[in-house]
Amino acid sequence: MRLFDTHTHIQSSKFDGDRDAMLARAREAGLAGQLVLGWDVASSEQAIALAEAQTGVLAASGCHPHDARDMDEPSWERLTELARDPRVAVIGEIGLDFYRNLSPKETQLQVFSRQLDLAAEVAKPVAIHCREAEETLFPLVEAWSRRLDGRLADGRPLGVMHYFSGDIDLAERYVELGFAISIHTSVTYPNAQRLQEVARRLDLSTLVVETDSPYGPPQSHRGKRNEPAYVAEAVAKIAELRGEPAHQVAEATTENAERLFAIGAATSAAASMQAPRSV
Repeated sequence: MRLFDTHTHIQSSKFDGDRDAMLARAREAGLAGQLVLGWDVASSEQAIALAEAQTGVLAASGCHPHDARDMDEPSWERLTELARDPRVAVIGEIGLDFYRNLSPKETQLQVFSRQLDLAAEVAKPVAIHCREAEETLFPLVEAWSRRLDGRLADGRPLGVMHYFSGDIDLAERYVELGFAISIHTSVTYPNAQRLQEVARRLDLSTLVVETDSPYGPPQSHRGKRNEPAYVAEAVAKIAELRGEPAHQVAEATTENAERLFAIGAATSAAASMQAPRSV
């Protein structure tokens, strides 16, 4: 069974003690690949280093809304440079977070909009974070999607709504704008009825899966660190909800991720730069 975790932060210090073992467990679980996302310049550079060193790892570069306040012009210059790196498949993690407001709202808006423009410029999809900011974020994404006719220049979707927490109606609206919907391992929680409805009712061609490692472990590992191998539990729950075989859900969500991230093109470009090495 092939799996793809579309959202991880395995460059986090929480994996410093067993990163190689964790990656081995992911391969044993059937992961064909995973996307490692940055949240600022330094973590984006670390994501690229992991993509360079590890087979089946792709990188994303971006500034999370929590860190928007730290984006000075030298940071923008470096982030723009990273966005053009062939090992970077996605611009992310970007978005708005009005729940914690660790950066001022206006700063978040400026940084988010500028990164949407950067994604359009480099023709790469985005991974969007949204928490308690839907009324503000959706119109911005809608306008951006209309400007790009709902697809990247090569016909791929515009991106993925990470850790989706909205209802089925909102999910369908994002799909119409050209986005995949990411079903997180929290779909296994007993009280996750709204997310479970999204996983059950959306067309399988629009779904991808994620762990957001090291955050948000599935029900079987509540209170512990999440890791990419556990994405299999999200797939199993989706299959149960839909009454479909797990291997069918796994293959479909993996193919969706590979199409969204242009896996063949990204891996070929990265391989041409440098052969994998250990870290």
